Amino acid sequence: MRAPVTPATSGPVRLGLRENLGQFSLLVLINGFVGAMVGMERSVLPLLAEREFGVASRTSILSFILTFGVVKAVFNLIAGGAADRWGRRKTLLVGWLAGLPVPLLIILAPSWHWVVAANIPLGINQGLCWSAAIIMKVDLVGRARRGLAIGLNEASGYLAVSLGALLSGYLAAAYGLRPVPFLIGVVAALGGLACSLMARETHGYAQIEASSRPGLIPGRPSFADILQRVSWKNRSLFAVSQAGLMNNLNDGVCWGLLPLYFTSAGASLQGTAQLAATYPAVWGLAQLTSGPLSDRYGRKSLMAVGMVVQGFALFAIALGHSMSVWMAAMVALGLGTALVYPTFLSAVSDHAHPVWRASAIGVYRLWRDLGYALGALLAGAVADRLGIPIAIHIVGGMTLFSGIILAAIYRDTSVGERP
Repeated sequence: MRAPVTPATSGPVRLGLRENLGQFSLLVLINGFVGAMVGMERSVLPLLAEREFGVASRTSILSFILTFGVVKAVFNLIAGGAADRWGRRKTLLVGWLAGLPVPLLIILAPSWHWVVAANIPLGINQGLCWSAAIIMKVDLVGRARRGLAIGLNEASGYLAVSLGALLSGYLAAAYGLRPVPFLIGVVAALGGLACSLMARETHGYAQIEASSRPGLIPGRPSFADILQRVSWKNRSLFAVSQAGLMNNLNDGVCWGLLPLYFTSAGASLQGTAQLAATYPAVWGLAQLTSGPLSDRYGRKSLMAVGMVVQGFALFAIALGHSMSVWMAAMVALGLGTALVYPTFLSAVSDHAHPVWRASAIGVYRLWRDLGYALGALLAGAVADRLGIPIAIHIVGGMTLFSGIILAAIYRDTSVGERP
């Protein structure tokens, strides 16, 4: 096994947001490009399947999310180990190289199968780049400001998802479903790669943090042990992992089914783009508040409330029949997701030592993004048999139940107890 990479720096390594503002800001911008890569798909791709390729089965349409979710989940796991062993920056760069061909594959695709296949390198890009960006920010700021750091990371990513969804929808309405909307991905991939070349390695920051807390762990546990701790042995980490899976299960349903649901109910392409963009926009902006709030008041209450709000928002979407109701429900869904998304990652960081934190984040993100795959399978099957509204209702109920599990078994830590 190669030794972890320690960065060369021009001065002493110091933890903190203010002390590392330049690099932190660059990483925020990089994650914006990561979000734009997936944002270009959120309002257009399901309609592309139905209108240009003639795919009628909801299960077949959602196959691109299944592919994306499985690949992203696996590469989240790979990213955590790779970031610890070979360095965060290398992991980031490999992810961008994987993302470069994605928009071109979609633009040139002669069949729906090609579009589904294009989501394989997109999943690699999202798994490696988003994971590395999170880990690098957490490295830089230290343990007291994790919630703020992750909130800023997720805000930049999901605001870019929103902008990509809105812009691609308007471009599709003006110029057609292909190729113009997917030029967003060309710009994002080139911009993300260029900025990542300017980023510096941050592994040494995690080593500094670990050296300041030497008594918490005798050494690095094996990967199998980390996998077991995050998945089920540690009750708090299990609570977060199952809730993260359910969060992305419902997000996959929103991504794959809601554009079809809204347009079939009479919404225009521009209106559908507005709805598709509102959810991640609220999600992104509200994380600027929810991340720091979790630092101050604890993770548990924000996570439990967020899951409940998401569940009721999904019920409202399925019951609504007007733009005003749908818009209010999408705002509520974004708020609920904002309460949980950065808080989940902060909670995992709270319960993992810096020595193995990147790997723990990778395992959590494995479970979280498998939710996309499970959501595509479940929602597609139910929608084909019982209709889209019933599928949304079922996922809303599952989200509520997941929040109850989290509230029952998760244990908050104070700043002084955090590794």
